[in-house]
Amino acid sequence: MTFDQFKATLSEAVPTTLSAPLRALWHDARGEWDAAHTVAQDIDDATGAWIHAYLHRKEGDLGNAAYWYERARQPIATDSLDAEWQRIVTALL
Repeated sequence: MTFDQFKATLSEAVPTTLSAPLRALWHDARGEWDAAHTVAQDIDDATGAWIHAYLHRKEGDLGNAAYWYERARQPIATDSLDAEWQRIVTALL
């Protein structure tokens, strides 16, 4: 799946055949932060931690985000939220 194909799925009613990390980001892109966070909490690896960090950054909880960036072994993001979202999606595709 390409980035553009992934973005096209955002208009679907449900995220079909997406991995859990992509499903979390799918929900986030649709403004469904709680659903995205619920999915991310169940991903117990560095990818899940990175998504979790991004979500808490978006929420404005920078201290919690910093904790999750460390668990993800990722630098604390300073670019736009949109740019980080795209970077994570691209890394997962």
